[in-house]
Amino acid sequence: MLNFRTRALAFGVVILLGLAAALPSLMPRTVTDQMPEVWEGHRVTLGLDLRGGSHLLLDVGTEVLAAERLMQMGADLVQRLREAGIQTSRAVDAGGHMEVTVRSQNRLDEARALVLAMRNEQSPAWLEVDIEQNVISLQATRAFSKALTEDAVERSLEVVRRRLNETGVVEPLISRQGDRGVLVQLPGVEDPGRVKELLGRTARLTFHLVLDEDSSQPGMRVPGSHGDGFYRIAKAPLLDGGDLTDATLGFDDLTSEPVVNFRLNSSGADRFAEITRANVGTPFAVVLDGEVVTAPVIRTPITGGAGQISGGFTVDEARDLALLLRAGALPAPLEVVEERTVGPDLGSDAIQMGVTTGLLGAALVLGFMLVVYGRWGMIANVALVVNAGLIVGVLASIGATLTLPGIAGLILSIGMAVDANILINERIREETRKGSSARYALHTGFQRAFSTILDSNITTLIAVSLLFLFGTGPVRGFAVAIAVGLVVSMFTSISVTRLLMEWRVARLGQERLAFPSGWQDRLLPKRTVHFMNVRGRGLVISIVLSVMSIGLLIQPGVNQGIDFQGGLLMEVRGGPDLSLKELRSALAADELAEITVQPFGAEGSYLLRLPVEPVAGAGAVTAQSIRAAIQAMEPSTEFPRVDVVGPSVSTRFIETSILAVLLAGLGMFVYLWFRFERYFAVGAMLTLALDLTKTLGFFVITGIEFNLTAVAALLALIGYSVNDKVVVFDRIRENLRLNRDQPLDTLINESLTSTLTRTVYTSITTFLAILPMGIAGGDAVASFALPMLFGIVVGTGSSIYIAAPVVMMLGRRAIARQKEENAKLDSGAEVSLFLREDRP
Repeated sequence: MLNFRTRALAFGVVILLGLAAALPSLMPRTVTDQMPEVWEGHRVTLGLDLRGGSHLLLDVGTEVLAAERLMQMGADLVQRLREAGIQTSRAVDAGGHMEVTVRSQNRLDEARALVLAMRNEQSPAWLEVDIEQNVISLQATRAFSKALTEDAVERSLEVVRRRLNETGVVEPLISRQGDRGVLVQLPGVEDPGRVKELLGRTARLTFHLVLDEDSSQPGMRVPGSHGDGFYRIAKAPLLDGGDLTDATLGFDDLTSEPVVNFRLNSSGADRFAEITRANVGTPFAVVLDGEVVTAPVIRTPITGGAGQISGGFTVDEARDLALLLRAGALPAPLEVVEERTVGPDLGSDAIQMGVTTGLLGAALVLGFMLVVYGRWGMIANVALVVNAGLIVGVLASIGATLTLPGIAGLILSIGMAVDANILINERIREETRKGSSARYALHTGFQRAFSTILDSNITTLIAVSLLFLFGTGPVRGFAVAIAVGLVVSMFTSISVTRLLMEWRVARLGQERLAFPSGWQDRLLPKRTVHFMNVRGRGLVISIVLSVMSIGLLIQPGVNQGIDFQGGLLMEVRGGPDLSLKELRSALAADELAEITVQPFGAEGSYLLRLPVEPVAGAGAVTAQSIRAAIQAMEPSTEFPRVDVVGPSVSTRFIETSILAVLLAGLGMFVYLWFRFERYFAVGAMLTLALDLTKTLGFFVITGIEFNLTAVAALLALIGYSVNDKVVVFDRIRENLRLNRDQPLDTLINESLTSTLTRTVYTSITTFLAILPMGIAGGDAVASFALPMLFGIVVGTGSSIYIAAPVVMMLGRRAIARQKEENAKLDSGAEVSLFLREDRP
């Protein structure tokens, strides 16, 4: 091991660099504005819920799309008639409807029957058919227009999400507004010029053959993108952007000009090879949004499924085009119809209260550690403060965006850092009670605590890695925050705390360490507690409560927030004296506290978002109640806009988040099986499922809004619950190695009793950290704080009364099975339980 001074110097440099990186994020703007530009910009970006940003309202232009689809249906009709041997004209746009003239006069009845059959293929019908003499008129029905608009808006939402993800904008709010609007709010973006440009481009990519002027093949004239005249190209595209699997910025091997390299899927590659093989020597036009970008001559067949788009691009233009092609084409043009600056979702008053209650919670934790461990608690507190500063520094260095789910991850990681310090102090206290000297107690305490800390942190890191890989949006933000927190806490808990303790112990020599005693020793049991005597009752009560919770989830279900079910969006325009606090108070007085209030543009203007029950007329009644509540306080208030908005959480987000959580659970299961044994893994996962179902039942019973903040709370509870189980399991494993012949129930009782101090202290510190937020944090953070408080109690109890009994029952079966196998083999082999190193 490196000597004390070398470690102190190395750790000191790391801490100073980390805290220097954190300073711009922790200091007020008036101070950071005086810093060098490079350092001043080195700060943690706050998300939309904490800082605000830009608001864009986009309109989906479905008129062109409707005309194209109607033209396509007209062409399909002509094709069907001609395939039946009926001669017709081409489909002609006759101003809002398509007309087809039947030239085979003697087959008009057959043509009518075919047309009516085509109309009846959709229910309700998408076409209104009018037949006069030999002219067939096709017009889109209202059902068709509605279905087309629905499809175009939903597809546009997904494309917008993918494009913004590609740009690096973290956790934007994207939802449907009204019939054909897409609402986009961008956290921390003050000038959304580039984003508007990217969202405004349809990025419809098609490939066409270039036709000679005297060609009889149907064609159309399309302008070149660089003002280089017009191209006559085949009307029907041979390939489109839907066949692309990837597009990246590249540079031409000969000219070094920026280009876009693309790759096609297998069907597209086969089609591309077929086209180029059949048209060697023919110009091939690449058309983007109705303009020919390039039209190279096909020299040889292209069979590799890859190609290149060149067109005199700059590097930025080529990069943006590649981004657009990767994200996919918009089904219809998007037009920016409104642009504003918005404040934070949570509101400045809620954020201020959250900061205040968070600092109060931190003070309670530091005070508790000081009371329980005295001077050693002071050392732990120093390590915790350094831990928090380093986390901020790392987040700033990697350019992370911090949102409320991210803060949930930080709270959990700091809670685990507190737990690590408690584990270390309790292990050292155990060695001290045995009569060990200060140096030996310190060395042995750290050594025995290390494996527990390592197992709990690796288990959580495996889970958050899978959450990051497969999750999106807030789930990823949570994963990044907790991963950074866990890595930093490993450094501060194991390295910094140990260094400070060694410095303090150096003076004691062979003396024993002195820990505060008294009240805590009197409160905690001195003899083994027989927890396993009530194992059956604990399991039955837990299962019954979980089954009841599942029933409540089915009916009536959780109170879904606007994130998941959509609702109403209202614009409130009052005078400059209408404050955010007054507005919240007026709404709360009329029991309308579940409304999200967001500053919007000028002083006195706000956006209100509220979930509405999916009952006819519910939205109008709620909007009227809001108007009455606000106008009773400020009669001159106006309401320029009331719109229905869709959920900001897409179906894809829900599906990927569920997949990510399931994979995270599988990752934890595999690791626990590997490090402990299958029975420990089964016990942990079963208990975790019971904890989560009861917490969801808590949401139903209390009526707390289930939104993205609630998702963050559930993710944090998963991490907390698993960490608690791993600590208990580690002590059981340790005692199994020391006392192989001891009855299993006695061994587990002793293990639980020996870890009870740590279990209680960790629960108290985590509870204290969140308690002020739960009491005074307000409705904005209630979806996080209250379920967390409930989950801490449930998770702590389940570690003792659910997880340990499950391990004991499964362990007894394993012992019995192994005895039977040994008896059959007549080998006289000893029965070993759970310990992988005992196996050959």
